[in-house]
Parts: sequence; structure tokens; C-alpha cells
Amino acid sequence: MSERFRILHCLRAPVGGLFRHVLDLSAAQAARGHDVGLVFDSTNTDPLSEARLAKVADSLQLGVTRIPMSRWPGWGDASASRAVAQLAREANVDVLHGHGAKGGAYARLAARLLRFQGHRVAAFYTPHGGSLHFPEGSPAALAFIGMEKVLARFTDGLIFESDYVRREYERRVGSGLAPATVITNGLQPSEFVTHAPRADAADFLFVGELRQLKGVDVLLRAIAQVLRTRPVSAVIVGAGPDRDALTRLAEELQITGAVTFAGPLPAAHAFARGRAIVVPSRAESLPFIAMEAAAAEVPLIASNVGGIPEIVAGSDTPLLPPGKVDALARALQDFLDDPQTAKARALKLKQAVQRRFAIGATTDAVIAFYAAHRAR
Repeated sequence: MSERFRILHCLRAPVGGLFRHVLDLSAAQAARGHDVGLVFDSTNTDPLSEARLAKVADSLQLGVTRIPMSRWPGWGDASASRAVAQLAREANVDVLHGHGAKGGAYARLAARLLRFQGHRVAAFYTPHGGSLHFPEGSPAALAFIGMEKVLARFTDGLIFESDYVRREYERRVGSGLAPATVITNGLQPSEFVTHAPRADAADFLFVGELRQLKGVDVLLRAIAQVLRTRPVSAVIVGAGPDRDALTRLAEELQITGAVTFAGPLPAAHAFARGRAIVVPSRAESLPFIAMEAAAAEVPLIASNVGGIPEIVAGSDTPLLPPGKVDALARALQDFLDDPQTAKARALKLKQAVQRRFAIGATTDAVIAFYAAHRAR
């Protein structure tokens, strides 16, 4: 290794795919001899995320720090940014890497403050789609995109996890604002396995956050449509703000006998609960669950949104228009009619993903980008 970095990763919510990516990247950087630490929100977590964190925490030389971080812009952002700056100064950090809109804001504001104090700290930012998913013209979009435009001036490098996010950022925020690259998230070698559903597995599986953006309501309505002509079953794995609304919708559709809400589970454990996975999202950046399912050779039924086309590139896996109940119902019917064709497609998708999404290559590319642009 030619250069050793002291890296502090900053994010808000330590949950979901964003957190999983930061943990994987941090552990891989530490394994390459870099000193790495994490700072994130102290008020938001879940048992699965805590279990993931426990597996890598001992390898992080700069430790794990939790401070209050708000989801929405507000007066608390100033104190959070100062706390990140103090942590970075005490740890003698030379790279601050922010993830997601708020993590990116805190990292870049902290680096700006440290520069005023004479400390040279490079600020890198990885958008994960959140600020780019708000409807254009909405108050939330105006606030977050306005924040992105200001903070772009304090950015040494932009690392996009998908070409879709790069295009959206350049369209909504601007292009040429900082050095930029696309470096996809990576998977662990151990994740490339052969899917083996349990004997009592449901026909279909959803794994993810239970909120409107993920399209679980579309899946429930499609299940109800299929049930008019044949038996079908589904397991919904996850938690989120719309869980109660979705369970009420299942009751209204009279499909409670066909749908099980199983709560949160690790993806690797959840995959055995279904014969095919459904990702019916209305918007995405580069969803880990689609990548994980592909690696595990689980037949994938997914929306044509965000970075999902980049995941299935090089395979013959078809994608569906988002939010269309009839289209999803037909895809569910097709799987039930011919699961062997779906399984053959899953094998081709696994092979395509294995060639392009590896955490080792991701880590090497990120480190090289730090080295090339931290002296901007």
C-alpha cells in the first residue's frame, strides 16, 4: 500500500442498504491497513444493524461515535457538523467521507470548518438517492437540492454508486461541480451461493423497508389479483413507517390468509422463505436487496427504476414499469406458470453480477479516488 489514510465515514441513519455499504467498505479499508472510523445518528437503529456493526467494530481503529442527527434540515445541523469536525480533528483524520444527504452535509461542513482552522481534510460525498427521490418542486426537494448546490463547492470528490444517481445528480444539482466517478457497491464473496427455498417457502418474497417508496402496496394488490384465479402466497420481510397501513390494506383486500408479515430478518435468512423475490419499488438508487438476491440465485421480479437496470445488465432478466399492478400481477403469474425459466434467468443474473459487483474492487477504486483528489 503506497499511502495510508485516516478515514472517517459519516452518515445519518445506521440502517438499511446505505449502512450495510458503509460497513462493508469500512471493514475492507481497515483490512488494507487504513485507519477507519464511523460517526452516525444516536437516535436511530435496529437490532439487525447493531448485529452487523458488532461484526466489524473491532477492526475500526478510529472507533464508532454516535451523535444526534436530524433527518430534516434544522438548527441542530450546526451542532452536529461541529461535533463531526471535533471528532475528525481529534482523530487527525485526512479523509471525511459523507454518505447520504445529511451525512454528506455534515462531512463537508466539518471539513470546511477544519480548513478554516488550518487542518487539511478532504471531503468526499456519496449520494445514495435520498435527496434525489423527492418530487421535483416539492418543499423537501427545494430544501435538499438547494443544500446540495451549496455544499458541492466544498466537495473534493463525488462518488456515485450508480450511473443513474450520477445522471440525476447532474440533472438536478449540476455537472462539473467537483471531480466525480461511479463506483458501484460491492458484494462479499460468501454471498454468491445457490438459492435453496424451504419446503414451506411462499411463492413470493419482499425484503425491505415498509414505506410507500418501496411499492409494497403494489405487490399486495397484485397478489389480490392473482388470487382471483389461483392460490398464491407471499412473505413480507421488514419494518417501517407504513407497516400498519400495509397490514390494513391486506385486510381490506382480504388476502391476510395469503400474506405473512414476518418482521425484519437478515436477507440471507429471508431468502429461504420465498421461491422468488419481488422488488416493486417506485424509486431506487442501487438496491442491495436486488444485488443480494441475484448473488444468491433467487429469481428476481423487479421494477425498472433507478440503478436496477445496471444490476441486471448482461442478463435476460426482464423489468417492469413501476407502480403498475396489472403488469406485476402478470409477472407473478408468469413465474407460477414457468418457475424453471425464472430459475435459469436467475443463474445468468448471478453470473453477470459476480463479474461486476465485488467489494474488493469497490474498495480499491474508492481508495484510488481518495488518493487522486484529496489534494484539490
